[in-house]
Amino acid sequence: MTSLDAVTAWVGNYRQAWESNDPRHIAGLFAEDAAYFSEPYAKPWLGREAIVEQWLKIKDDPGTTTFAWHPVLVTEDLAIIEATTTYPDDTYSNLWMLRLDNSGQARQFTEWWMKHPRPEE
Repeated sequence: MTSLDAVTAWVGNYRQAWESNDPRHIAGLFAEDAAYFSEPYAKPWLGREAIVEQWLKIKDDPGTTTFAWHPVLVTEDLAIIEATTTYPDDTYSNLWMLRLDNSGQARQFTEWWMKHPRPEE
């Protein structure tokens, strides 16, 4: 069951996992049989263990990003989140589709990310 409170808690925990790269924080985000799509049409990372493993292969260093987000839509089954992630040299717009289970863990997570063009110098 998805609610704004559950989504807000999940995004906060996601950010904590992003900053810590702690396998326990990452694992806590996802149901045992979750599917994580790193891009809409990519082969998903299936299962909590695989998600943790793949996350750690492409992790960001702590303290290298800023992140702002807001919900676009929250229904009982789905949350759509719009966000902006800023790295030292690049900025990305993000769109997330999130499906939570009754315990507040993600059953399915899909992310779209689009790199902002750099201003002409």
